[in-house]
Amino acid sequence: MIATRLAVFGTLAAALLASSAASAQVSDDIVKIGVLTDMNGPASTPTGQGSVTAAQMAVDDFGGKVLGKPISVIVGDHQLKPDIGATIARRWYDVDQVDLIVDVPVSAVGLAVQNIANEKKKLFITHSTGATDFHGKFCSPYAMQWVFDTRALAVGTAQEVVKRGGDSWFFITDDYAFGHSLEKDASAIVTKNGGKVLGAVRPPFATPDLSSFILQAQASKAKIIGIAGGPPNNTNEIKTAAEFGVFAGGQQMAALLALITDIHSIGLSAAQGLLLTTSFYWDMDDKTREWSKRYFAKMNRMPTMWQAGVYSSVTAYLNGIKDAGTDDPLKVAAKMREKPVEDFFARNGKLREDNLMVHDLWLVQVKTPAESKYPWDYYKILAKISGEDAFGPPDPACSMVKK
Repeated sequence: MIATRLAVFGTLAAALLASSAASAQVSDDIVKIGVLTDMNGPASTPTGQGSVTAAQMAVDDFGGKVLGKPISVIVGDHQLKPDIGATIARRWYDVDQVDLIVDVPVSAVGLAVQNIANEKKKLFITHSTGATDFHGKFCSPYAMQWVFDTRALAVGTAQEVVKRGGDSWFFITDDYAFGHSLEKDASAIVTKNGGKVLGAVRPPFATPDLSSFILQAQASKAKIIGIAGGPPNNTNEIKTAAEFGVFAGGQQMAALLALITDIHSIGLSAAQGLLLTTSFYWDMDDKTREWSKRYFAKMNRMPTMWQAGVYSSVTAYLNGIKDAGTDDPLKVAAKMREKPVEDFFARNGKLREDNLMVHDLWLVQVKTPAESKYPWDYYKILAKISGEDAFGPPDPACSMVKK
């Protein structure tokens, strides 16, 4: 009788172990995360090695394993070229068995990588690309947008600035899709809130001499000169504007995309008074300071919102695997949508049905040199912008949105 019972218990235990093993499945017995970024080009400071460091910090803080399997981080440099980005993504998914690709600055490269993720049915989280098409007409169950989009930055800055009396605008717009999207979204908000758009100029990407464009903006007499673009034009425009006395003449500049590393590069003397919207500021509270100081110890500079967002999303992804009991992409994504995202990076965050992570943003103003009390003390927080206001409702063009 005892032998029979032991045999039954043994059979049950074996069945339970088999069931547990079946439910806790990790492909290739390793979870592999690829940071696909710009390691040496104009986006390398706000992304680059800092994004790699943030991803590795998330893995280390998670314990280096999930479901008992090791987690690995690998790095690729797409050199801001869509064809190179797509080639690396394809090789990573096919040959290197990468489970998740993160970061991927510039929208053209991000959209190319998203196409590969869809084809290979693997996950991709973008942090440093802002095109709203990611969660709009090109939305995908395999691609998430974590940190920002052009609408959120444009709404955050334009709406709050118009409320504060900045009701006439002139745009200096980078002449490519990202810049055009920023200008379009911000212009709509300016006019909706009773302001006027007086005109725009569109310098090509990486224009070496921006003097003529700054002079046209200055001559417009607009209260606000909106900078619709990213590095390197945005930083050079702010520097040139300071040289030409734009701020001293009573005009303000509003950057629809500017990062703390941009401000550090420009310096407070040139950037003081600049208005911008950000998803993250290292010196906002105890939680942001604690993580940022650990990051600073590794990188010797404070993190951008993109780099902080990499940590946040990698942590959420690993928790999704843990909760799902598998690294199956769609099951993990479903688990990630179930829980709020509330960490040092995100306030009131939630991964929506369209795979956009909606969270609060902050309108800030760059301090004067006299107001800054210690290194990287660069921002005054003027207003919180709720995620619902900044990002707006899901785009009906997204096939995943319930009609």
